[in-house]
Amino acid sequence: MSLSNIILAFGPWQIVLVVVVILLLFGGKKIPELMRGLGSGIKEFKNASKEDDQIEENNGS
Repeated sequence: MSLSNIILAFGPWQIVLVVVVILLLFGGKKIPELMRGLGSGIKEFKNASKEDDQIEENNGS
């Protein structure tokens, strides 16, 4: 089963249930902090991968 099939297997009620559970676990005030942390983590990962690509290009020349 591919990833797209797994994502499409979720219906609207399952998505609503997951969102409600997340709200109950973390609360409304904590979610923006979690998303901010996730965003900064993704940004750091992209920057690190760009730096790694630049290092490989410099070593290959």
